[in-house]
Amino acid sequence: MPEIVERPIDEAALARLRAAGCDPRLARIFAARGVASSEELSTGFKSLVPPDGLAHVDDAARLLADAIAKGERLLIVADYDADGATACALGMRALGAFGAQAGYLVPNRFEHGYGLTPEIAREAARRSPDVLITVDNGIAAVEGVAEANRLGMRVLVTDHHLPGAQRPAAACIVNPNQAGCGFPSKHLAGVGVIFYVMLALRAELRRRGAFASRAEPNLAALLDLVALGTVADVARLDANNRILVAQGLARIRAGEGSPGIAALLRVAGRDPRRARAYDLAFSAGPRLNAAGRLQDMSLGIECLLCRDEARAAEMAARLDALNRERREIEVDMQESALAMLSGVEAGDSYTLAVHHDQWHTGVVGLLASRLKDRFHRPVFAVACDAPGKLKGSGRSVAALHLRDALDLVDKRAPGVMERFGGHAAAAGVTIGRERLDAFRAAFEGVARERLTPADLLQRLECDGELPAADLCLELATLLRDQVWGQGFPEPRFVGRFAVESQRVVGEQHLKLSLSLGGRRIPAIRFGSPDAVPDSILAVYRLDVNEFNGASSVQLIVEHVE
Repeated sequence: MPEIVERPIDEAALARLRAAGCDPRLARIFAARGVASSEELSTGFKSLVPPDGLAHVDDAARLLADAIAKGERLLIVADYDADGATACALGMRALGAFGAQAGYLVPNRFEHGYGLTPEIAREAARRSPDVLITVDNGIAAVEGVAEANRLGMRVLVTDHHLPGAQRPAAACIVNPNQAGCGFPSKHLAGVGVIFYVMLALRAELRRRGAFASRAEPNLAALLDLVALGTVADVARLDANNRILVAQGLARIRAGEGSPGIAALLRVAGRDPRRARAYDLAFSAGPRLNAAGRLQDMSLGIECLLCRDEARAAEMAARLDALNRERREIEVDMQESALAMLSGVEAGDSYTLAVHHDQWHTGVVGLLASRLKDRFHRPVFAVACDAPGKLKGSGRSVAALHLRDALDLVDKRAPGVMERFGGHAAAAGVTIGRERLDAFRAAFEGVARERLTPADLLQRLECDGELPAADLCLELATLLRDQVWGQGFPEPRFVGRFAVESQRVVGEQHLKLSLSLGGRRIPAIRFGSPDAVPDSILAVYRLDVNEFNGASSVQLIVEHVE
């Protein structure tokens, strides 16, 4: 049973927020998320961190402006996830607006693996580009960049992943997480990095007089792509990322976003006019990712680039079908993994590394995420990638930085992993089949050094209790209109309710009528049809239920005791 804990509140920050006119209920929620002043809540462009603090972004702008002036050919090398796809689409649309000759190449997960490898460099060379631009990859592509250089191509790396011990010998590297970069927003997604590069390129072209006889391209028109990639990549929503996401969502709601994103939302049953970060994370993002997980991300990129609504709808429908197939594969894999773990007690180990040859390498990351949530342990799910080769995807709890843990594994057990990389919360590994047990042991050893038993206890963080009067449409709407996500979680509340009625709907959901202080409130518990007692302690979210043109408040119950 998870422990329910209330988020601590900085009382001084709360006082400042209330003095600045912030709604007292929101002020408590924001103060519990580390917001120290009302300035941090601004979502206007004036509050966006300017590009000039991003190391080498001006060098990148000059490199690209020179290439455009000379009529050189540019080729974007993308990643096959939603961040890489949105970054690629943004780069293509911005460079096209600047008059560049640009194309793209996205590696196939199953044929090429991740990033700018030597093989991808050779494939790129067959298209005769002068400049390669990596988006959402490249910081670890030491061999790939070397091969590109040998073949006569210059390489601009734009990435956000953590660097390794060796830097690639690229002509220019833009990455907020590289050594010596003082950019204050370290949590930009790959699409955020290329957006900043395009801002700098526009400024450089402006200095050169490129817009003397024509209008400057409006890069704000691309912020829907930034919003989708940032949210789908689970980038931390610091103040700068919240501005990017809020501005992108505003464009989607106003009907000014790309037809492809609107089509992805509609095929998921979501109204683009009411889009919020949750819809990008759980509706548009998974459908876009399905292309890279099961087939080829080119379909996803083309959907994002499409200007025709009917064509975008066709491609979104294909992506939706792939996502349904992905869900079926994931369910089968999860059942298989849980059967393997049926005799495992969570307290026996600090980590889990599960393997099955028949698992789909494109879905192991999702499986690892589900198992991490269930067992509250760092998890790697491992599948067969090629004869003698295994590919694993990992997800971690907050207390263990996964990429740093793998770096320690590599130091303590050299040669166990052939390749690794990633973030604090997610990472990937390639290992030889015969090294799986050695990897398990080394990973468990590092986790035991870095974690305490308390770190493995599951906690449900909430924002305290709400009085019955606040279980209302007004507060639910106020909360819905904010930007929530990774590092800035949507509010959860806790309360004890009387259960007036309950019934199963859709075979797997429990529809409830709850009462508090004489007030009846409709509620729903998704994915859990089991009956509950007459009195419950519930952890819940406030939600706006829209049906037949009418809006009402309902509670989304996430946990019951």
